[in-house]
Amino acid sequence: MCDSTHAVIPFRVDFRPGVSLYEQIVYAATKAIISRQLRPGDAFPSVRLLSRELKINPNTAHKVVTHLISEGLLETLPGIGTVVSHLPEASNTERTQLLGQEIEQLVVEAKKLGISLDELSSSMSKHWKRLDKDESTIEQRRGGRAR
Repeated sequence: MCDSTHAVIPFRVDFRPGVSLYEQIVYAATKAIISRQLRPGDAFPSVRLLSRELKINPNTAHKVVTHLISEGLLETLPGIGTVVSHLPEASNTERTQLLGQEIEQLVVEAKKLGISLDELSSSMSKHWKRLDKDESTIEQRRGGRAR
């Protein structure tokens, strides 16, 4: 897996063999928009910038931007450029669907290792709780400094 995160590209793309570059970039950008990593009104990279920074064909970059515009995730504003659209809050189902690929990968790896569904669920629950605790600690520290 080649990590193609760049300072000027506001989302992360992990290129994987066997999946089209177009699909991977659309997925990464959609995920960033739905999760609000990219906020409404934020500038989206130009076709030229996407092509150069992700080292992809300009036609592929154009196809990505055109797709995101047609899906209503991006809009083109005269004199400004392409920006993230103002979208309604994504539903839990829409957000969960974005993880379909990662969940599938996790399940496949768990099965290869002989991990049962109960064991996997238990492990995920432990990680979830640990992350909640870590986030809570960070928030407490921030609150403590602000006082």
